[in-house]
Amino acid sequence: LVKLDWNINEDHRANLIYNYNDGNTVSQSDTGSSRVSLSNHFYDQSAEFTSIIASVYSDWSDDFSTEVRIGKSELDATVQSLDAASSFGEMQISTGNGGTVYIGPDDSRQSNDLDYDTTTFKVAGTYYLDQHTITAGYEFEELDVFNLFVQHTEGEYRFYNERDSDVTGIDLFEQGIANAVYYNNAAGTNDPNDAAASFSYAQHTFYVQDEYAFTDLDANITFGLRYDKYTSDDVPNFNQNYTDRYGFSNQSTFDGIDLLQPRVGFQWYATDELEVRAGVGLFSGGNPNVWLSNSYSNDGITNIGTFRSPVDLFNTPNVNGGAPGFEVPQDMFDEVANTVIGSGDSATNAVDPDFEIPSEWKYSIGATYTTENEYVISLDYLYSKKKDAALMRDIALQDSGETTFDGRPIYESIEGRDGEYLLTNVSGDSGDSSVISLAVSKMFDNGVSVNFGYAYTDSDDVNPMTSSVAGSNYGNIALTDPGNPGVASSDYEIPHRFTMTLGYTHEFVDGFATRFNLYGEAYKGLPYSYTFDGSDSKFGDSNWNGSRQLLYVPLENDPNVVYDMSADEINAFNDFIASNGLERGEITGRNAENSDWFVKFNFKVTQELPGFMDGHKGEAFFVIDNLTNLLNDDWGVLKKGPFVGASMIKTTIDEQGRYVYSGFNENNANTSVQSDASLWQMRVGVRYTF
Repeated sequence: LVKLDWNINEDHRANLIYNYNDGNTVSQSDTGSSRVSLSNHFYDQSAEFTSIIASVYSDWSDDFSTEVRIGKSELDATVQSLDAASSFGEMQISTGNGGTVYIGPDDSRQSNDLDYDTTTFKVAGTYYLDQHTITAGYEFEELDVFNLFVQHTEGEYRFYNERDSDVTGIDLFEQGIANAVYYNNAAGTNDPNDAAASFSYAQHTFYVQDEYAFTDLDANITFGLRYDKYTSDDVPNFNQNYTDRYGFSNQSTFDGIDLLQPRVGFQWYATDELEVRAGVGLFSGGNPNVWLSNSYSNDGITNIGTFRSPVDLFNTPNVNGGAPGFEVPQDMFDEVANTVIGSGDSATNAVDPDFEIPSEWKYSIGATYTTENEYVISLDYLYSKKKDAALMRDIALQDSGETTFDGRPIYESIEGRDGEYLLTNVSGDSGDSSVISLAVSKMFDNGVSVNFGYAYTDSDDVNPMTSSVAGSNYGNIALTDPGNPGVASSDYEIPHRFTMTLGYTHEFVDGFATRFNLYGEAYKGLPYSYTFDGSDSKFGDSNWNGSRQLLYVPLENDPNVVYDMSADEINAFNDFIASNGLERGEITGRNAENSDWFVKFNFKVTQELPGFMDGHKGEAFFVIDNLTNLLNDDWGVLKKGPFVGASMIKTTIDEQGRYVYSGFNENNANTSVQSDASLWQMRVGVRYTF
């Protein structure tokens, strides 16, 4: 990081900032209490980032100042399996106790490279007029994106437990019988680079704000207006088959969509001891560009997906005569190679022609009061109402009109297809959140300081949209109705959080302060769901996850449920229901369960040091992150529920419409330890500033 400052004269100054960063991390794919990833399923994520920003600040008069800024940045982010050189594919192997073993490069890291250049420009001015402070400006950001993300280019092989026998996925793996094989690549060439997304778009932002300071009371009110608009000249490759099938083109982008965001804020110092604040405004619900790339990468005519089930790997010819796993089946390779470029008819991702920018109305009110003995008490309330939340739909599926006895719809494929993911908006309630926070702090004359905080959160949404991949966003949500997931507790809701900071400052050496700080937090764990195990297809719910249909908890003698299980298994299932307090005769709610409370303390000591010359100063520090875990291995351990849901029991539907339960696995309800957050760390360092 290099920063150059130039004081041109008393009224004008400029600076130039250059930043270069090159780093990488090694991560594990497919984590969870029921998953085991071998070393060749890990991946390296590297990012090289370069940016340069030039700014000029000018005071044209006592009343008017401006800022002009221009910037350019480049990012080269590559994600690659540690075993990429082997050309081996991914293998998912189910175990007899409900677990899954992962071998080989993760399917999402077989061809994964993201490069984007960003150009930014900003011009803003501030004008002081009597009691008004008026700010206005324009900001421009253009992204030029190259996104190589093609799954299954080395193949993905799945070995499942057989439903009606004792044959496990491990048995089938030993026999070389894959239940499912996936292979994707670019039509005609089998070169994943030819299926990469390459596009650009720009965001234009105009804003104006007026902050007015009252003359007859110690208060100010701020009115603001922000306008965002997206533009782009690039469109995905036109897919005639898609257009004929659904009646609209796959070439919709964010070009032309916009959002006008009014905002008002108020701050009032009612007395020397009491401050009151409030605000209301519309805010953009995040930048949706991360989802746009799917439309370019998965146009249905370039990135060709193939599928076979089942496959006898030991008796299937592979490319170049290679061994199973190291080369894909020859006929799947040939299917892609023989597809004329532009004539494919694979699953397509698209943007709804009527897509709107997701946004949130936010309403806040709060106050801070300082008591006579200098305790500072703050209380705030924030309510957010989501509007036009983003949602992924599979438009190849439709409600058949049939329902199960517990009310969930049965879906069917319109033309024998699935995976036609459409980025659209929620129709109706998009969800909301309420956050109440309380803080109390006090600084004592003897150098001791304390701060206590509490936050209560109630947050609902329709789809968390946690991934940049369309299929993952569609499949990674527990539900009963794929076409209408409904509002439920957010994946990120932390209902209760307590924080505490205890500090002590003293100059053991005159002029050089020593500071001791102990920070603690305790919060209720993140929510998770109970789902059926690998039974989504029984409801016509085709998705990548396969185990997202929420669990129905049967009555003790439920006429709509029969068991293909031993007496011991049935007893274990009933014990699970009782121990978790599940409501019988009901479908479990999405994110109705919570992981264990997490309690953690950090400790830090800093010591000021003299500098080598005037204006210089140094500081040494010693930090123990997660002191709790250092003192006891069982303390400071963060646990998390299974991603999407804990898949507890399998089900089929018999001719009488009853659920047939089998394969209950109580181990799937276990929460898993999040290793990074559950380890203690110790750091020692020196900081020198001048």
